[in-house]
Amino acid sequence: MVTRDAIAMIYGPYWEVLTGRRDGSVSIGSETFGNLPPPFANITLLKQNFAAKGLSVKDLVVLSGGHTIGTSHCSSFTNRLYNFTGKGITDPSLNPNYAVQLKKKCKPTDTKTLVEMDPGSVRTFDEDYYTLVAKRRGLFQSDAALLDDAETKAYVKFQSATHGKTFAADFANSMVKLGKIGVLTGKAGQIRKQCAFVN
Repeated sequence: MVTRDAIAMIYGPYWEVLTGRRDGSVSIGSETFGNLPPPFANITLLKQNFAAKGLSVKDLVVLSGGHTIGTSHCSSFTNRLYNFTGKGITDPSLNPNYAVQLKKKCKPTDTKTLVEMDPGSVRTFDEDYYTLVAKRRGLFQSDAALLDDAETKAYVKFQSATHGKTFAADFANSMVKLGKIGVLTGKAGQIRKQCAFVN
């Protein structure tokens, strides 16, 4: 099952996936993480990361909305809770009440506990993520960073205020653009008859 179909099953958008894309014959997990912006990224780093892939600032804030589903290990954000500046303080951009809730779930050295990225609707693809970010309840520093740029902040506020009026369509469009990044050409890679298996 491709990501698109999984998202559609939880009330998310559906988009056309182009066929005939060449894929590599080896899958290396570390390469995947190397292409994703880190959860502690500030808005400058996020914009640079997306621009390097040919994606716009709008794509950045739209695709961040994918945090409406899924979970994260505490270790991806405990620095925000316990040692944000290296002096043992909590990230001041994090809603204080939310910080208290997170501290009850995650101790400083916890590497196993999973926390919902969008509490309350973690299994539904919706715009609640933007409402949480607008209330300073984004789980990651990269979520909070969306309020540090005029364009991304405006998008967050718009989706929150309109209950995701354009989010589904915007997400589908950005996913199509994402699918065109790093396409292999010539004799590189292979066109798979079954996406989950190397030919």
